[in-house]
Amino acid sequence: MSSQKIKQTVDNTPPIESKVRRSLLNGLWMALSGLALAEIAWLVGSFLKPLQSTDSSVQAADIIDAGPVDRFAPNSVTAFPPGRFYLACLEDGGFLALSRRCTHLGCTVPWDPERKQFACPCHASVFDIRGEVIQSPAPRALDRFAVSIENRRVKVDVGTPIRRSAFRKDQVAHR
Repeated sequence: MSSQKIKQTVDNTPPIESKVRRSLLNGLWMALSGLALAEIAWLVGSFLKPLQSTDSSVQAADIIDAGPVDRFAPNSVTAFPPGRFYLACLEDGGFLALSRRCTHLGCTVPWDPERKQFACPCHASVFDIRGEVIQSPAPRALDRFAVSIENRRVKVDVGTPIRRSAFRKDQVAHR
């Protein structure tokens, strides 16, 4: 009987190999869980981090040198994609930098040189060369950027768009 008792006692205790395997699997499970939590934390951190502009020329100074005054013909519009604006040279030779964003819902508004107007492709708002609303649903004129003329060169400050309700003559920079 003593041999049967010894067999039962030995059979009831888990073998050492089973304990080692269990602790190895527990350690592996903990390591993978920690790795998954670190990845989730990295993703959340990346999502919450503010975006940075990749265009260093605009980011550095927020001033874009559009070129010499003589480059722009009266009653013309020139697109500047890096600065996200149009430079309008009005009939009198004055300059107005207009935002490319429609004031209705923010769609990009292309210039139509044949019709001499900006036409929003999203909801059919139409603006004239000065950014004034010709056809709604846009509630107000296109936003503008500050323009200065230094040494016969046109410079546009694209740091902050200037919200406006309508066109005024004092918004134009003259040669």
